[in-house]
Formats: sequence, structure tokens, C-alpha cells
Amino acid sequence: MAAKKLLILPGDGIGVEVMVQVRRIIEWMAKRRNVAFDLSEGLIGGSAYDVHGTPLADETLADAMAADAVLLGAVGGPKWDNLPFQDKPERGLLKIRKEMGLFANLRPATVLDALADASTLKAEVVTGLDIMILRELTGGLYFGEPRGIETLPNGDRKGFNTLVYTTPEIVRIGRVAFDLARKRSKRLCSVDKANVLECTVLWREEMIKLQQTEYPDVELTHMYVDNAAMQLVRNPKQFDVMVTENMFGDILSDCAAMLTGSLGMLPSASLGAADADGKRRALYEPVHGSAPDIAGKDMANPLATIMSFAMCLRYSFNMDEDAELIEAAVKNVLKGGLRTGDIMQPGKAKVSTTVMGEAIVRELDKLK
Repeated sequence: MAAKKLLILPGDGIGVEVMVQVRRIIEWMAKRRNVAFDLSEGLIGGSAYDVHGTPLADETLADAMAADAVLLGAVGGPKWDNLPFQDKPERGLLKIRKEMGLFANLRPATVLDALADASTLKAEVVTGLDIMILRELTGGLYFGEPRGIETLPNGDRKGFNTLVYTTPEIVRIGRVAFDLARKRSKRLCSVDKANVLECTVLWREEMIKLQQTEYPDVELTHMYVDNAAMQLVRNPKQFDVMVTENMFGDILSDCAAMLTGSLGMLPSASLGAADADGKRRALYEPVHGSAPDIAGKDMANPLATIMSFAMCLRYSFNMDEDAELIEAAVKNVLKGGLRTGDIMQPGKAKVSTTVMGEAIVRELDKLK
């Protein structure tokens, strides 16, 4: 099988540790599945600033643009808190998303049976939960202009950001959302704040128009973002596919993460537009951050990163069988009672990052 170009960007904090466990699986696949990956590794975030004086060097961005897929760990940490805004680790992450054109962020929130009791909500509320949150990733407040902080004539300071979307930006994320819904239960909930924000009035109008003209077979509903946040913790199983703008998606997907028991369990995929051959630029990363409080202690949960790699196999390489194999290994290891600290439950065995990674590889051997 031809080598697949995969760029690994471990980043900062626990990103480095969890990526080691993904490399174990990649090595296992090379030996046991005869799957070759053309691997390269680069720096992003604080680690990149320490070496290059920027959170994303031009050569790293060029490598990302040339890769078939990018697998990223996490960025940030208190070490870099006092850097100028443009040099902060998070700017590297935002830049690579923007430059690669990764406008569609897929964040599944799935509760595995073995972890139903790990959620802070009652087991009956979350058991069997399977939601896909689709977040627009390259527009909205995070990128809108004008933006900044200025001093007013009277000496007061003003901070400002701009929430802006155009029809093409809304339609392209809408099509991804409707296509996802069409493959699942044909139900899509679009989240906005159309009772207050004109930008999201446009968002709602364009979603309705798209549904009527191209997706009449998909049921489209609408919900204000504040109500959506409440409903996610009240009755999350009412949702199947949710689509929303950048900041709302950032917040709601983290809220949904806690339904599953831990941020350490949630993968994500960020996809660009398909080219003439159907190929998309793509970046895969866990939803969790760099967790500097536990970095270097071999305590982090690697499962979100491992599941992100499974998403990479599915969406970038069309390797559904291999993705399902990894997902099955994760389910079986959890069913067997192994837990990292973030998902620890009474009567289960608490293990390190390294031991959890080793357990997944052993389970892959059994499944193979």
C-alpha cells in the first residue's frame, strides 16, 4: 500500500505524551496491517515559539499543506502566558486552521457503555448518547475584522471583535452538516442567537433556504445557543447532528464533552473543502488542551488522541476497517476496567498514559 503522508505536531504539555501512544499504534499498523505511513514531525504552539520565535513556522505550515493529514496534540501553557498576543501558542493553532482552509470541525460526543457512570449526569440521561457537533472553524468572532484594543480620547480602553459571516461561508458549512445528517438520522439542529444578533439572523435564513432547495429530506430545527447549552445537560439524546458558528461551537462542544465523562475522551476532525479529486486538507486533534498541571507526569488520557487518529483513518484515508478496529480496541479496554485518572470509577484499575497505550496495542493484537 502506498505511503500516506502524515504530519505529527505534538505541541505542548500532554500533547507530547499522548502522541507517543498514537505512534505505538502507527508502528503496530505497519507491522500487523501492512500499512505504511510517511511520517514527519514538527513544532507548533509554545514549543515552536521556543525554537523559531513564532507559534507556527513557515516551513511547518508548508509541511502541513503538503501532507495528506495532520495529527495535532495540544498547545499552550503558563510558560507562554506573558507573550505578546500574536505570539501566544493558540495563535499557531488558529493560523494553521485558517491557512489550511479547515472550515468544518467535527466533534463527536459519544458515551461508551463502559463510561456511562463516569459522566456527572445520571447514567440514564447519557447512556447510548451519540451526537455530532459541527462547528464552523474559520469565521465568526475569532477571525472577524475589525478587532483590537484601543485607548479612547478620555483615557478609557475599548476592546472589540466583529462577528461576521457571508452567505458562501454559511452555505458551505451547511452542506457538510446536511450531508452528515443525511448519513445518520436525517435530523439537523442549527444553533444560533437570531433573537439578538443580525449575523445569526442571516445564518438561520441561509440554513432554511439550503434545506428547502437541496435537502428537503432532512428535518431542520433551530435553537438559540443559550437554550442549546441547557438542553445538552437536560436531555442530550434529543440531538443527533448540531451545526453552529465558531464561538458557539467552541463552547457547546466542550459542554458536550463532559457528558461523556471527560475531555480526554473526545476526538475531533477539522476538514477543508474537497478538491476536484475529492481530497480534503484535514487536521485531527483531541478536544482537550495541554493540561499543564499534569504534563510530564504520565497521567494524561491518550484515548481522545487515539480516537482522533481513528477519525483520520476514516475521513482522510478511507480506512474504515482500521478505524473500527481501533475504536473496538478502545471499547474493549474500557470494558475490561482500565481507567486513567480523569475517567476513574470505583472498582476500576487506575493506569498511566503509557499503560493505557500499551493496553490498546495488546487489544489490537487480540482483535487482529
